[in-house]
Order: sequence, then C-alpha cells, then structure tokens
Amino acid sequence: MAYVIGAACVDIMDRSCVEECPVDCIYEGDRKLYINPTECIDCGACETACPEQAITVDRLADPEFRTDNRRFFEEPLPGRAGPLGTPGGATGLGPVGVDTSFVGSAQGGDR
Repeated sequence: MAYVIGAACVDIMDRSCVEECPVDCIYEGDRKLYINPTECIDCGACETACPEQAITVDRLADPEFRTDNRRFFEEPLPGRAGPLGTPGGATGLGPVGVDTSFVGSAQGGDR
C-alpha cells in the first residue's frame, strides 16, 4: 500500500518523517519529499511524525500526488537520463535536488 507525501510538504520539508523511517525510503527532491512505494514497509511511522500532516496512506492520498509520487521513481526527472527506480535507501543517494514537473510548478505548502 505505501504512504504518499502531499501538498503540505511543498517548500516545507520538515524532515521529521525522514528521521522516523526505519527503512530509509523517504527521498529528498528540491521542494518536496517523496516516499518510495517499493521500499516502504507500511509501518506508518512517517505519518505520525509529520507535523504538517502531509503524509497519508496511498489509497486516501490526493490522486495527483499519488501519481506524482510514483512518477518521481519511475520516470526520468529533469536533468537525469533514467529513473531513480529503487536505490535501496535515501541516505546513500543523498538529496536528489530536483522534483517532478508537477511539484516543480506547484504552489507552496497547503495551508
């Protein structure tokens, strides 16, 4: 099932979720964080840690952000030759520094 990070994270990126994730599956774009749906173990630690309430279970997430979250891992991002896929942990990869075009053109946090 996995979790999805929504609009409230855009330009906020509190990162409390990253600290709580036991499998290191939350990746950093330029303006938003993304949860790798393949690496996520559905524990919910990220959801309870997020002070912005930006994280929700996949089936309840905004459909645009649900699709966009998958796109971050499955399609080449701007300036990259191939998709990120499943790198096996965000820490080893470090900040990706780029977002999908959907988030790149989105307005800031959902407040």
